[in-house]
Amino acid sequence: MALDKWIVDKAHSDLTFRVRHMVIARVSGTFAQWDADLRLDPDNLEASEIEVSVDTASIDTREAARDTHLRSEDFFHVEEHPRITFKSKRIEKRDDERVRVWGDLTIRSTTREIPLDVHYSGRLTDPWGNDRVGFEGRTEINRKDFGLEWNTTLETGGMLVGDKVEITVDLEATRKKEETGP
Repeated sequence: MALDKWIVDKAHSDLTFRVRHMVIARVSGTFAQWDADLRLDPDNLEASEIEVSVDTASIDTREAARDTHLRSEDFFHVEEHPRITFKSKRIEKRDDERVRVWGDLTIRSTTREIPLDVHYSGRLTDPWGNDRVGFEGRTEINRKDFGLEWNTTLETGGMLVGDKVEITVDLEATRKKEETGP
């Protein structure tokens, strides 16, 4: 069976992250520019295929100086590594609402297989007649596994930036309507 193409509804979707700051707090951020190539079968999610591409320069933590540092060679080095990518390899059904998506995450030219735990929020027809689905995905990575090594030791002990990064994807998508001839 052919998979349907689904289009990310950018107004209702977010790609966010959280990381420890100075041991005592968490800092969150988002990537403003990203897209996904979704080929889905909502009735058989295990057969679906997902590819995500993120513009690293679009990072936004609500602090301009920090964002500039994150774009630098110390972190994402956006001139040499303008994209973060994720490509699904297999999808395992957990129950009717949950799947685990295994895929290759590439950051700074380093690729590692990671799991993304996904909650399928459901499918409906919206008020404009579009077939719509919703998903919430979460994973945690160690940033050092991807070459994001920069850090500094605090006077009081501990590190300025935590190693673990929580990544969350909240996604709404609409099924691409079939093209009709002339």
